[in-house]
Amino acid sequence: MLPIGSVVILKGGSKTLMIFGRKQMSTINNKIWDYLACFYPEGSIGSEYCFLFNEEDIDEVVFTGYSDENNKSFEKHLMNSLNRSRENSSDEKM
Repeated sequence: MLPIGSVVILKGGSKTLMIFGRKQMSTINNKIWDYLACFYPEGSIGSEYCFLFNEEDIDEVVFTGYSDENNKSFEKHLMNSLNRSRENSSDEKM
């Protein structure tokens, strides 16, 4: 997982985007996406200019954002929660 502040270019894109959210749910279809980003260097200029995408959509990582022990702890907690959620979903299907 890329940390907050990372700057990427998506496949087929030419504009840089800065990640400011991870594991975000779309309000349209409740799908969970890996990242939420805004244009860089402009920053957040409105919800219509926010982009949800997944790891596989990234073509290039231009800059990797800041990561410290708090970030590593958050990522571990987030991944554990997602794994538990997936396990519960698969149990319900059986």
